Amino acid sequence: MYVGTQVAPRNQTDLEVWSQLGVNNICTDPFIEDDKGNYKSINPHNWTVEILEKHIEKLKNFGLTLDIVQIPLSSRPLEESQSPNIMLGKSPERDKEIDSILDILLMCSKVGIPCVKYNMNIIGIPRSKNEKGRGLSTNSTFRWDKIDQEEKPGIAGVLDPDTNWERIDYFLSKIVPVAEELKVRLACHPHDPYTPDGYKGINRVLGTVDGLKTFVELNESPYHGLNFCQGTISEMLENPGEEIFDVIKYFGERKKIFNVHFRNILGKKLNFMEVFPDEGSVDMIKALKAYQSVGYEYMLMPDHVPHISGANDSAVAFAYCYGYITAGLQSINEPRKIPWTRLK
Repeated sequence: MYVGTQVAPRNQTDLEVWSQLGVNNICTDPFIEDDKGNYKSINPHNWTVEILEKHIEKLKNFGLTLDIVQIPLSSRPLEESQSPNIMLGKSPERDKEIDSILDILLMCSKVGIPCVKYNMNIIGIPRSKNEKGRGLSTNSTFRWDKIDQEEKPGIAGVLDPDTNWERIDYFLSKIVPVAEELKVRLACHPHDPYTPDGYKGINRVLGTVDGLKTFVELNESPYHGLNFCQGTISEMLENPGEEIFDVIKYFGERKKIFNVHFRNILGKKLNFMEVFPDEGSVDMIKALKAYQSVGYEYMLMPDHVPHISGANDSAVAFAYCYGYITAGLQSINEPRKIPWTRLK
């Protein structure tokens, strides 16, 4: 296993910095560069083999390897989705969206991208008001007692769990066999965070560990697994500092972890703050040892970070996390992945 990132590069400098920091494996979608040198992502429904090939080559020029891309099923609320009809269960529109995603998988196979990540989200990532963290950083927080628990449903309306599962299974039944044939791993992110049944009209079926266990058993395949967000899964637990390691073991032993969002929280289910890896409820070095013990072999990447002071606050906060992960891997004697530039 090795450090990675999924931060969207803003410009060439970000690519240079990741290489300089030893973050040589990334998840990022193809982008175009404007006349000021700023990058803007290309809608995945518009990707071509040529676009992906040029993207891979550009990253290689900076010593970076493309491990994963995001297919057009994001963590945003369904109202902002590039493929809303899959989770709305609306045909034939959802079949057109699925066909487009199948085309993306075929292109990934052709150019050598081994994995894609996605979300089966409806209401996005609910949070309460930000709070102050260490050194007066500004931290993302979820306090259930401070949430508008009567907030009305969105465009999906009231959705019972059986219907939710039917829509998920419909998607998986179409996509998993093709991914297996093409040997492209499908990494699904859990629902972030757990919320009680009926919030905004939805039962978040991928917001519990039991739900995730059911999910990986649907359309069973070695190419069907999880974008294992350790932070989100910690948010499902009453005692994440004790329970998270058994969850890592369960999914890791079954080879269902295809990517790790290495994020800590301070708190527990329905009452937590997102924090830096060294200050939360979970012993993150112990977590690294848990991944190591199950033979996990892919990226460990920061996910969300606190907002800190300074002109480049996000990049600095992420750099701290990259360094923490790298040092953590060295502390457990995990072999370092040598970038291709060192081999020339």
